Amino acid sequence: MYRFSFASLFLALTLCIATTSQAEDLKAVAASLDGYRFEFACKDPMPENPKPGADGISARATADPATNDKFTDVRKFGGEAGKRYKVTLRVRGVVEPMMYKDGQQVGEYFYIGGVPNNATYNIYQLTVSAPAQHVFFNRQDKVGHKIFTMDYTATIEVEGGATLTLHGNGQNGKMITNFAKLVVPEVAPAPLPFNGQFIQLDVVGVEEVK
Repeated sequence: MYRFSFASLFLALTLCIATTSQAEDLKAVAASLDGYRFEFACKDPMPENPKPGADGISARATADPATNDKFTDVRKFGGEAGKRYKVTLRVRGVVEPMMYKDGQQVGEYFYIGGVPNNATYNIYQLTVSAPAQHVFFNRQDKVGHKIFTMDYTATIEVEGGATLTLHGNGQNGKMITNFAKLVVPEVAPAPLPFNGQFIQLDVVGVEEVK
Protein backbone atom coordinates (compact mmCIF):
# COMPACT_ATOMS: atom_id res chain seq x y z
CA MET A 1 0.00 0.00 0.00
CA TYR A 2 1.31 3.44 -0.93
CA ARG A 3 1.81 5.70 2.08
CA PHE A 4 1.80 9.48 1.78
CA SER A 5 4.98 11.08 3.02
CA PHE A 6 5.58 14.75 3.69
CA ALA A 7 9.24 14.08 2.95
CA SER A 8 8.45 12.74 -0.52
CA LEU A 9 6.12 15.68 -1.17
CA PHE A 10 8.83 18.13 -0.12
CA LEU A 11 11.33 16.39 -2.38
CA ALA A 12 8.94 16.50 -5.34
CA LEU A 13 8.25 20.21 -4.80
CA THR A 14 11.97 20.92 -4.48
CA LEU A 15 12.70 19.13 -7.75
CA CYS A 16 9.86 20.96 -9.48
CA ILE A 17 11.10 24.36 -8.29
CA ALA A 18 14.68 23.49 -9.29
CA THR A 19 13.55 22.42 -12.76
CA THR A 20 11.51 25.60 -13.22
CA SER A 21 14.41 27.74 -12.00
CA GLN A 22 16.81 26.02 -14.38
CA ALA A 23 14.45 26.59 -17.32
CA GLU A 24 14.20 30.29 -16.45
CA ASP A 25 17.98 30.55 -16.13
CA LEU A 26 18.39 28.99 -19.57
CA LYS A 27 15.79 31.33 -21.02
CA ALA A 28 17.86 34.25 -19.76
CA VAL A 29 20.72 33.39 -22.14
CA ALA A 30 18.43 34.44 -25.01
CA ALA A 31 17.39 37.74 -23.41
CA SER A 32 18.88 39.71 -26.32
CA LEU A 33 16.27 38.17 -28.64
CA ASP A 34 13.31 38.16 -26.28
CA GLY A 35 10.80 40.84 -27.26
CA TYR A 36 12.75 42.06 -30.29
CA ARG A 37 10.60 43.87 -32.90
CA PHE A 38 11.16 44.43 -36.58
CA GLU A 39 9.11 47.53 -37.44
CA PHE A 40 8.22 49.24 -40.70
CA ALA A 41 5.90 52.10 -39.82
CA CYS A 42 4.00 54.04 -42.47
CA LYS A 43 5.04 57.65 -42.98
CA ASP A 44 1.47 58.95 -43.16
CA PRO A 45 -1.32 58.45 -40.59
CA MET A 46 -3.67 55.55 -41.18
CA PRO A 47 -6.86 56.77 -42.91
CA GLU A 48 -10.24 56.03 -41.40
CA ASN A 49 -11.25 53.93 -44.40
CA PRO A 50 -8.09 52.61 -46.07
CA LYS A 51 -8.32 51.40 -49.63
CA PRO A 52 -8.03 47.58 -49.85
CA GLY A 53 -4.58 46.58 -51.08
CA ALA A 54 -3.22 50.10 -50.60
CA ASP A 55 0.48 50.75 -50.41
CA GLY A 56 2.19 53.64 -48.67
CA ILE A 57 5.53 55.32 -48.06
CA SER A 58 7.72 53.76 -45.39
CA ALA A 59 8.75 55.98 -42.48
CA ARG A 60 12.22 54.50 -43.01
CA ALA A 61 12.46 55.82 -46.58
CA THR A 62 15.51 58.04 -47.23
CA ALA A 63 17.20 59.58 -50.26
CA ASP A 64 20.33 57.50 -49.59
CA PRO A 65 20.26 54.04 -51.22
CA ALA A 66 22.57 52.76 -48.49
CA THR A 67 20.00 53.43 -45.80
CA ASN A 68 16.71 53.61 -47.70
CA ASP A 69 14.02 51.55 -46.00
CA LYS A 70 16.39 49.21 -44.20
CA PHE A 71 17.90 48.67 -40.76
CA THR A 72 20.30 46.29 -39.02
CA ASP A 73 20.58 45.57 -35.29
CA VAL A 74 23.47 43.52 -33.89
CA ARG A 75 23.14 41.76 -30.55
CA LYS A 76 25.12 39.24 -28.51
CA PHE A 77 23.67 35.91 -27.42
CA GLY A 78 24.33 34.85 -23.85
CA GLY A 79 25.32 31.46 -22.51
CA GLU A 80 28.69 29.76 -22.30
CA ALA A 81 31.20 29.59 -25.12
CA GLY A 82 31.43 26.07 -26.48
CA LYS A 83 27.85 25.24 -25.57
CA ARG A 84 24.96 25.15 -28.02
CA TYR A 85 21.36 26.01 -27.27
CA LYS A 86 18.01 25.32 -28.92
CA VAL A 87 15.96 28.50 -28.82
CA THR A 88 12.23 28.37 -29.51
CA LEU A 89 10.80 31.66 -30.73
CA ARG A 90 7.20 32.72 -30.92
CA VAL A 91 6.86 34.80 -34.09
CA ARG A 92 3.92 37.21 -34.23
CA GLY A 93 3.17 40.15 -36.45
CA VAL A 94 1.40 41.85 -39.33
CA VAL A 95 3.35 41.60 -42.58
CA GLU A 96 3.26 41.53 -46.36
CA PRO A 97 4.40 38.39 -48.22
CA MET A 98 7.91 37.74 -49.51
CA MET A 99 9.34 34.93 -51.59
CA TYR A 100 12.65 33.16 -50.89
CA LYS A 101 14.54 30.45 -52.76
CA ASP A 102 17.45 27.98 -52.45
CA GLY A 103 16.71 27.27 -48.80
CA GLN A 104 14.38 25.12 -46.69
CA GLN A 105 10.75 25.92 -45.98
CA VAL A 106 9.59 24.96 -42.48
CA GLY A 107 5.89 25.40 -41.89
CA GLU A 108 3.99 28.08 -43.75
CA TYR A 109 6.11 31.18 -43.09
CA PHE A 110 9.53 30.18 -41.70
CA TYR A 111 12.42 29.75 -44.16
CA ILE A 112 15.95 28.55 -43.38
CA GLY A 113 18.85 29.72 -45.56
CA GLY A 114 18.51 30.70 -49.18
CA VAL A 115 18.08 34.18 -50.62
CA PRO A 116 15.26 36.66 -51.30
CA ASN A 117 13.37 35.97 -54.53
CA ASN A 118 11.75 39.35 -55.19
CA ALA A 119 13.16 42.88 -55.47
CA THR A 120 10.35 44.94 -53.94
CA TYR A 121 8.65 43.29 -50.93
CA ASN A 122 9.75 43.44 -47.29
CA ILE A 123 12.45 41.15 -45.93
CA TYR A 124 12.65 40.04 -42.28
CA GLN A 125 15.91 38.21 -41.54
CA LEU A 126 17.87 36.87 -38.56
CA THR A 127 21.50 35.80 -39.02
CA VAL A 128 23.40 33.75 -36.41
CA SER A 129 27.21 33.72 -36.48
CA ALA A 130 27.58 30.28 -34.88
CA PRO A 131 26.51 27.85 -36.04
CA ALA A 132 26.48 29.98 -39.18
CA GLN A 133 22.92 30.27 -40.46
CA HIS A 134 20.23 32.74 -41.42
CA VAL A 135 16.45 32.55 -41.44
CA PHE A 136 13.52 34.52 -42.83
CA PHE A 137 10.12 34.94 -41.17
CA ASN A 138 7.50 35.93 -43.80
CA ARG A 139 7.78 33.35 -46.56
CA GLN A 140 4.97 32.99 -49.06
CA ASP A 141 4.53 31.25 -52.43
CA LYS A 142 3.88 34.55 -54.16
CA VAL A 143 3.90 38.26 -53.44
CA GLY A 144 0.94 40.61 -53.84
CA HIS A 145 -0.99 43.49 -52.33
CA LYS A 146 -2.10 41.65 -49.24
CA ILE A 147 -1.38 41.80 -45.53
CA PHE A 148 -1.72 39.01 -43.00
CA THR A 149 -1.08 38.14 -39.36
CA MET A 150 1.35 35.52 -38.17
CA ASP A 151 1.55 33.58 -34.91
CA TYR A 152 3.82 30.53 -34.97
CA THR A 153 6.85 29.03 -33.24
CA ALA A 154 10.22 28.21 -34.76
CA THR A 155 13.37 26.72 -33.26
CA ILE A 156 16.94 27.74 -34.05
CA GLU A 157 20.29 26.64 -32.63
CA VAL A 158 22.72 29.21 -31.26
CA GLU A 159 26.16 28.81 -29.70
CA GLY A 160 26.98 30.66 -26.50
CA GLY A 161 28.35 34.13 -27.21
CA ALA A 162 27.25 34.11 -30.88
CA THR A 163 26.50 37.33 -32.73
CA LEU A 164 22.87 37.88 -33.75
CA THR A 165 22.17 40.18 -36.69
CA LEU A 166 18.55 41.26 -37.17
CA HIS A 167 17.93 42.85 -40.53
CA GLY A 168 14.86 44.40 -42.11
CA ASN A 169 14.75 45.61 -45.70
CA GLY A 170 11.72 47.15 -47.39
CA GLN A 171 13.76 47.37 -50.61
CA ASN A 172 11.87 50.20 -52.31
CA GLY A 173 10.71 52.68 -49.68
CA LYS A 174 7.12 51.44 -49.89
CA MET A 175 5.01 48.85 -48.16
CA ILE A 176 1.59 47.29 -48.29
CA THR A 177 -0.19 49.22 -45.56
CA ASN A 178 -2.19 47.63 -42.80
CA PHE A 179 -5.31 48.53 -44.78
CA ALA A 180 -7.35 45.80 -43.08
CA LYS A 181 -6.41 47.22 -39.66
CA LEU A 182 -5.28 43.78 -38.52
CA VAL A 183 -4.39 43.29 -34.86
CA VAL A 184 -2.33 40.58 -33.18
CA PRO A 185 -3.94 39.93 -29.78
CA GLU A 186 -1.76 40.74 -26.76
CA VAL A 187 0.96 42.33 -28.89
CA ALA A 188 1.34 46.13 -28.78
CA PRO A 189 -0.33 48.32 -29.88
CA ALA A 190 -3.25 45.88 -29.49
CA PRO A 191 -6.16 46.37 -29.31
CA LEU A 192 -5.30 49.12 -31.80
CA PRO A 193 -3.84 48.21 -35.23
CA PHE A 194 -0.20 49.04 -35.96
CA ASN A 195 0.14 51.64 -38.73
CA GLY A 196 2.50 49.61 -40.89
CA GLN A 197 4.11 46.21 -40.48
CA PHE A 198 5.96 44.47 -37.65
CA ILE A 199 7.25 41.16 -36.37
CA GLN A 200 7.83 40.53 -32.68
CA LEU A 201 10.06 37.70 -31.48
CA ASP A 202 9.45 36.26 -28.02
CA VAL A 203 11.58 33.50 -26.51
CA VAL A 204 9.33 30.76 -25.16
CA GLY A 205 11.97 28.14 -24.39
CA VAL A 206 15.69 27.39 -24.34
CA GLU A 207 17.34 23.99 -24.05
CA GLU A 208 21.01 23.14 -23.94
CA VAL A 209 22.05 20.78 -26.73
CA LYS A 210 23.83 17.84 -25.15
